[in-house]
Amino acid sequence: MRIPDARVVAVAGEAIIDLVAEKPGGPYLALPGGSPANVAVGLARLGAPTRMIARIGADPFGRTLRDHLVRNGVGTGAVAPAAEPSSVAFVHHEGGGPPSYDLRLAGTADWQWTAGELAGVPLGDVAALHVGSLAMVLPPGAEALAGLVRRARETATISYDPNCRPDVMSAVPDARSRVEALLRTADIVKISDADLEWLRPGADPRRFAAGLVEGTGAVVIVTLGAAGALVAAPRLAPLQLPARTVEVVDTVGAGDSYMSAVLAGLYDRGLLGAERRAALRAAPGSVFTEVCAEAARAAAITCGRRGADPPTRAELVASPEI
Repeated sequence: MRIPDARVVAVAGEAIIDLVAEKPGGPYLALPGGSPANVAVGLARLGAPTRMIARIGADPFGRTLRDHLVRNGVGTGAVAPAAEPSSVAFVHHEGGGPPSYDLRLAGTADWQWTAGELAGVPLGDVAALHVGSLAMVLPPGAEALAGLVRRARETATISYDPNCRPDVMSAVPDARSRVEALLRTADIVKISDADLEWLRPGADPRRFAAGLVEGTGAVVIVTLGAAGALVAAPRLAPLQLPARTVEVVDTVGAGDSYMSAVLAGLYDRGLLGAERRAALRAAPGSVFTEVCAEAARAAAITCGRRGADPPTRAELVASPEI
């Protein structure tokens, strides 16, 4: 049951154009993407009032990104106009495995945040701030965004998905320390097994989840691809939940759809906001298993179609239970 809440879920991070080849050697199709932007669109489609905090340029790709957010009902009042061009990712599907990304990021809009630009971002009506991926580690803007997280935590739930891109992050000297600091700050963490392997090689997902819960009181979700997900919380020992069986068309954006559904589910249950932090930590394990089941359905729907195309609330409701 949805609990009335006039506040919004804000998402801070990159908005990138994905150039996707429909077949090897074929022409590229330009699709709006970027993990945080995908989460924002997913939240809005699930009915949560959503605001994007991003830097978006005025080039044609930037106009495409902004129009995509607006068309999906994402608030863009906190989108800063950028003089720099848009970031681009060439997305390749080879051998039936997960997609690979060739990222073109030098001098682009997403990473140039200043503290002055972010000082005017409104937070008084924000129930939760979700942050993620490259914008939280790439200079020069990562430190300014970290300051936004510290400011927002006074009044909002913080959620974080590192969505690691090793080819890029490995070249940033303090990338791992920035990720680790955010893991210790967040109230809700979603991390994939691949992310964890890059961050802490050889780490056991179950021990990682249990340790982070014990150290921070956070809700921790480790996604395991076709093996489902581990969810842990102060009142729930790490529990592995199944994935949905689906004919996979494309896995791009599936993790972002999962994150959107987790946040939308907690929003619906009145568990977002700094004043609800104690209630989130005290929630019974059944709440998180229900929310993660909804998230698994959202990810499965996304895997069943091309590109980062998260489900609407009607599609999620119509999807059968696991």
